[in-house]
Amino acid sequence: MVLFMAGLGCCVLGVVAATVISLERRVIVVTLVGSVGCLLTFTAASQVLVSGRAESFHSSLVLPLAGINLTLDPLGALFVAMTSFVGVATLVYCVGYARGELRSRSALSLLLVFLMSLLVVPAASSVVTLMFFWELMALSSMLLIMVEQRRRVETRVAAQWYGAMTQLGAASILLGLLLLSTKGGQTFGDIRSHVAALSPTLRSFAFVLTLIGFASKAGAVPFHVWLPKAHPEAPSPVSALMSSAMVAMGVYGIVRVGNDLLGGGTLWWWIIVVALGVVSALFGALHAVTSVDLKRLLAYSTIDILGLVLIGVGCSGALAASGHPRTAHLALIGALLLVVSHAAFKGCLFLGVGAIERATGSRSLDHLGGLIRRIPISTALFVVGALSIVAVPAFSGFTSEWLLLQGLLHGFVGKSSPTLIMLLVGVVALALTGGLTAVAFVKVIGIGFLGQARSTAAASAHEVPRTMQIGMGILCIPCVVLGVAPGIVIPLLNRAIQTGHSSSVSRPVETGIGLSLVHLRGAIEPMLLLAGFVVIVAVIAGANSIRRRPARKVEAWRGGGDRPTARMQYTATSYAEPLQRVFADVLRPEIDVEVTHAVESHYYEQSLSYESRVGDAIERLAYQPAIRAVTRVGLAARRIQNGSVHRYLAFGFIALLIILVVLA
Repeated sequence: MVLFMAGLGCCVLGVVAATVISLERRVIVVTLVGSVGCLLTFTAASQVLVSGRAESFHSSLVLPLAGINLTLDPLGALFVAMTSFVGVATLVYCVGYARGELRSRSALSLLLVFLMSLLVVPAASSVVTLMFFWELMALSSMLLIMVEQRRRVETRVAAQWYGAMTQLGAASILLGLLLLSTKGGQTFGDIRSHVAALSPTLRSFAFVLTLIGFASKAGAVPFHVWLPKAHPEAPSPVSALMSSAMVAMGVYGIVRVGNDLLGGGTLWWWIIVVALGVVSALFGALHAVTSVDLKRLLAYSTIDILGLVLIGVGCSGALAASGHPRTAHLALIGALLLVVSHAAFKGCLFLGVGAIERATGSRSLDHLGGLIRRIPISTALFVVGALSIVAVPAFSGFTSEWLLLQGLLHGFVGKSSPTLIMLLVGVVALALTGGLTAVAFVKVIGIGFLGQARSTAAASAHEVPRTMQIGMGILCIPCVVLGVAPGIVIPLLNRAIQTGHSSSVSRPVETGIGLSLVHLRGAIEPMLLLAGFVVIVAVIAGANSIRRRPARKVEAWRGGGDRPTARMQYTATSYAEPLQRVFADVLRPEIDVEVTHAVESHYYEQSLSYESRVGDAIERLAYQPAIRAVTRVGLAARRIQNGSVHRYLAFGFIALLIILVVLA
C-alpha cells in the first residue's frame, strides 16, 4: 500500500506544481510528476493482482468523522492498473496536445485531481470514502468539460447535462449504499457481515438503486444522454480518460455491489442488467453508424461496447444464480477482459481523434479524406485501435468478445427458461452489434483516411508532435498484446473475479500459447491466426513482385473524363443512408433538402444541399418532456416568492407543525 499512497502523493504534488510553476515548464513538470504517480500505482496494483493479497489503509486525518478507508484487493487493483496505464499514455499525449485553456493552472490541476479520483474509487472500502471521491471525480470531470466554454455555447449545455445526470446517479448510489449499511457500520467489511440480516426486499431495492447510479456512469441506455454531449466538447485527453477509465467505474460498481457486497443476488436482478446491456449495445451501435462527428461516433460506440460488458456481467450473475458457476465465471472473464480492452482501444481512438483535429482543424468525416498520405503515423496508430474495436483476430477486442460469446453459448445447458431467453438475446445482440460496429469503422477508415481530401484543411494536414504519437502508441501495445497473448492477463482476471464473486470455482480457462476452455468445448490460438495472416500477406506480396508484366493503372470512374474528384466519393452521410432508412423507425432522422433554382428558369436546378440529422430519440421522448414539466412547475412556484415576510413566516410555521406531527 506504500507504493499506492506514494502514487497518490505524486498526483497531489502535481496539483501543487501546476499552481506555482511558470507557463513554459508547467506542462512538462505536471505530466512528469503525474506519470510517476501513475507508474507507482500501476506497480502497487500489479503486485496485488499477482499475489492475490489485499492491502489496506486507514486515516482519520483526511476526512472528518469517518476518515478515509482504502483496501486494494484484486478486483479494485484490476481497475487501478487499467486506469494507471491509460493515465500515463494520456499525460504523455498532453505534452504535445496541451495549448490554450488546457495549459492553464486550473485545467492541469483538475486533470490530475480527476486522475487521482479515478485511482482511488476502486480502492475505496467504505461508503463515505467511495462517495467523496466519486463526487470529486464527477466535479473535476465536469469542470474539465467546461475548459473551452468561452468559445462554444454547446460546451456549457453539455456540462449542465453531465452535471445533472451524474448528481442524480450519485444520489441513487448513496441511497442504495445507506440502505445496505442500516444493520451495521459503513465500511464494506461491515456491510458484507450484516447484509444477510437484511430482508430480501431491502436488498433488492438497494441493488436497483445502485444499479441505476452505476449504469448512468457507464453510459447505459436510458441514462446515457450526457455521454454523446460531453465527449465532443471535452478536450481529447479528457475524453480518453472519461471513456476508457471513468465509464469503467460504473461496471466496477455493479460487480462490487452485486457480486461482492450482496453475494450474487437473485435471477431477476441480472435479467435487468442484461436488458440494459442489450438496449445499450443496439442503440449505441446504430447511432455510431449514422454519426458524422468522430467524437460523437466514438461516444456512441462506448455505449455499444459497455452494453456488451453489461450483457456479460448480467449473464454471469444469472448463470451463477441458476447453479452454473463455471460458465458464470467464464462470462465474467470475458466481460472484464472487454473492459480492459475497451480502455486501451477507446483511449487510443479518442487520442487519435485529437491528433486528427490538431492536424486538420475538423472532426467531421465529410470534411476529411486522404489522411493516410498526410499523417501516416497517426493513421497507423488509429487503425490499430479500430481493428481492436471491430474484433479483428489477433487484436484485443476479438479475444475478449470470443470469451464472452463462449460464456453465453455454454450457458445454454441450463434449464431455466428466463435464463435461456436472456442468453439467446445476448448472443443475438453481440452478433448484431459486432456487424454494426464494423460498418461504423469501415466508414471511418474508408472516408476519413482513404480516398481524396474533401477540404483544403485535410489536403494540407501535417503530422502531430511526437509526444502525441507516443501517447497513442502506448495504448496500442495492449491492443496487440491482449490479442496475441491473452494468457498473460487471464490469471489476473481470475483473481479479480474470485474477489468479487460469491462462489469460488476453479478457473474455466487454461492459458498457454492460446486459450482452452476447461471441461468445455472451445479453444483459440491467436498467435497461429496472426502467423497465418502474415503468411497470406507475404504470399500475395511475393506473387505480385514476380509478375512479368507490370500492372496497368487506370483511374476508377474515369469514363473518358478527367481525374476523379472528391465529389465523386461517398460521404459519411451517404454511406450510412441505407442503414438509416432500414432503422428509420428507431433513429427518426431529420432530413432537410434545399434546392436553389437557376435565375433563367425555375425548371432548372442550380444547386442542391442535403442534410441529415439523427437526434437522440430517448432524449426527445423522455428527457425533454420531463424538463419542460419541471420548468413549468418552477415558473409556477415563483408566484410563492412574492417578498412578503408574513407569508414566509407562515410557511415556516406550517413546516414546524408538520415536523411536530410526524415526530409525535
